[in-house]
Amino acid sequence: MPPFDVPEGDPFGPHNLPYGVFSPPGSSEQRVGVRLGDHVLDAGAAAHALGSPYASLLARPTLNPLLAAGRTAWSDVRRALTAWVTVPAHRETVEPLFHPLSSVTLHLPFEVADYVDFYASENHARNVGRIFRPDAADSLTPNWKHLPIGYHGRSGTVLVSGTDVVRPSGQRKAPTDPAPVFGPSVRLDIEAEVGFVVGAPSELGRPVPLGDFRDHVFGLCLLNDWSARDVQAWEYVPLGPFLGKSFATSVSAWITPLDALEEARVAPPERTHALLPYLDDTDEEPGGYDLRISVAVNGHVVSEPPFSTMYWTAAQQLAHMTVNGASLRTGDLYGSGTVSGPAEGQRGSLLELTWNGRDALELPDGKRTFLEDGDVVTLSAWAPGPGGVRVGLGEVTGRVTPRVDPSS
Repeated sequence: MPPFDVPEGDPFGPHNLPYGVFSPPGSSEQRVGVRLGDHVLDAGAAAHALGSPYASLLARPTLNPLLAAGRTAWSDVRRALTAWVTVPAHRETVEPLFHPLSSVTLHLPFEVADYVDFYASENHARNVGRIFRPDAADSLTPNWKHLPIGYHGRSGTVLVSGTDVVRPSGQRKAPTDPAPVFGPSVRLDIEAEVGFVVGAPSELGRPVPLGDFRDHVFGLCLLNDWSARDVQAWEYVPLGPFLGKSFATSVSAWITPLDALEEARVAPPERTHALLPYLDDTDEEPGGYDLRISVAVNGHVVSEPPFSTMYWTAAQQLAHMTVNGASLRTGDLYGSGTVSGPAEGQRGSLLELTWNGRDALELPDGKRTFLEDGDVVTLSAWAPGPGGVRVGLGEVTGRVTPRVDPSS
């Protein structure tokens, strides 16, 4: 099928146009691409052929120059791309610049600067509290309703979808063990999240207010923050996650621009506690996004978490991340934290789905409490778009591979 002939209702139609970085068949050269249906447009080549003033931003091996250019450039480039793939007068020029998606190699679409992971789902936080603090009067920690809790992760281990994840090793100690042991994690988990990609940087010492969110954040993607629960449980008191999280974070090869998600914007859940002024979004535009996520293990759907239930919005997370004066850099990535809904079939981690290993999942290929070697985890999602059409988010997939002993 010719690249322009996208079936009606395709979630990757001209209303979407997510950005990625690809190599054409037989080449190692990395190029900025835009997805249309089952094809990838060489955006840099199209910009050059059509005389775009933004050709230099698109003829790069990464999205970072475009990200750094700011909101006006993002909007101009998106309008141009939409015209290039929809206006018949451009068809003869643009059509030869498409590649079948199945024929290209996809890469990490941007150079990650800093990585922060949040803890923004009340359902997830309450489930974790009930699992680990069953006798507590409140399953939430005292600060949870007052600020978006987060931690700094490791940007160097952010991986593009399709990259294998090697089972991590570390110290682990069960409550009944007399001493810690070292070895591969036996409680390897996933966290279904949404990642937000920062474009325009900010000045050191100047917090980013809620209303400036769309001036700094270019787009979003699905994110799987793999977690070694046994390593994490032993190490995280009192400073929080470290080796249990830093070994791998998988992101989609496609970044969906915020402008493609206008129809998906929704109000967040009702606030139950008064917020300090820098987080108070009462008079701000709706900060939530109606994203319908699906989590599959070995092709079998185990959960469908709704992102619309997230208590803390991406704008509040950005405001909190910078309120102390910390600056943003182009390529900063921050994750929403595990997305979990109120129902059992909407939980975004195996920790919750199996209630810390108590209740095994029944899969076609056997029972699971946590991930086994060879398991493949896939996150996919869609959002409401214009005229009732869906906006597809690029999937995130990763296969667990066994730890290799370097001495063997």
